[in-house]
Amino acid sequence: MPQRSVAERPALTRERVVATAMSLADGGGLDSLTMRRLAEELGVEAMSLYYHFPNKNAILDGLLERTFAEIEDESGGFSTEASGDTWQQALRDRILGARRVLLRHPWVPAVMESRSTLVPTMARYIDANVGLMRSGGLSHDLIHHAMHALGSRQYGFSQELTLDGDGSSSPGDQDLARMAEMVPHLAAMLQEVVHDDPESTLGWCDDQTEFEFGLDILLDGLARRHAAEEH
Repeated sequence: MPQRSVAERPALTRERVVATAMSLADGGGLDSLTMRRLAEELGVEAMSLYYHFPNKNAILDGLLERTFAEIEDESGGFSTEASGDTWQQALRDRILGARRVLLRHPWVPAVMESRSTLVPTMARYIDANVGLMRSGGLSHDLIHHAMHALGSRQYGFSQELTLDGDGSSSPGDQDLARMAEMVPHLAAMLQEVVHDDPESTLGWCDDQTEFEFGLDILLDGLARRHAAEEH
């Protein structure tokens, strides 16, 4: 099959560069996203990329911009309309929409942690969350605390140390002994689960269930704090 001529190639645009970069990251993680590989996928010279993006960090910012645009679509927009009875469910739905997007792009948290730039769609997401809580009647002081409490969860992931791998198997005695040197209280808990109550779900957690549990605890606590402020 003859190769397409330069004239037949789609125009090299920022949108096309970012879409291709996202496809590469989805397929092989961030390690697979290099300027050389990206240029090859686009069928251009690497130097052509610099016409649209000065460096790889700018492309990463473009990926964040696209990700939060996906979150906006997934969650049905960044509305700030709510009431005292609806803000909690609305915020929960939005955050779980963000989580669905990040589960499709599991490399995004690493980009967020490495980049300090607040891209426009991400800024609008944060602003919309503040507005949603404000529309529900929460004070600015409480909202400020809420943003800290929700932390990375409001973006659809949580920064946690995973000690139990994928949860597909239980630790043996040697594993527990090694864990006891570093995390004695967790090791003691798992020791009890493995030997005394093997049917317990305490030691091996479903990530989605634990994410929603933690999210609901935080939102329930905020609602109760707001109710207390009203009296």
